Amino acid sequence: MMRITAKGQVTIPQAIRQQAGMLPHTEVEFAIEQGVVRLIKKKGTTSRSRGAAVVRRLQGLGDVAMTTDEIMALTRATPDSSQNSETDV
Repeated sequence: MMRITAKGQVTIPQAIRQQAGMLPHTEVEFAIEQGVVRLIKKKGTTSRSRGAAVVRRLQGLGDVAMTTDEIMALTRATPDSSQNSETDV
């Protein structure tokens, strides 16, 4: 059983939030139908995964002037590949 706080807040159980796809900052609406209060997630306010939400939040914040291919080459580089392969004698 849940209780409404003095501020009118209720905690939605995690299992219900996950099943409904409600992430932080999801917009919701309330409706009263035949004496029953319904919580309705507004369409298009969140993505289906946390990863997508992070990508959406970070989109456009980068300032690196590199192409995708250049970035991918850096991620695939081995620690030794950036050093000179010749050894000193």
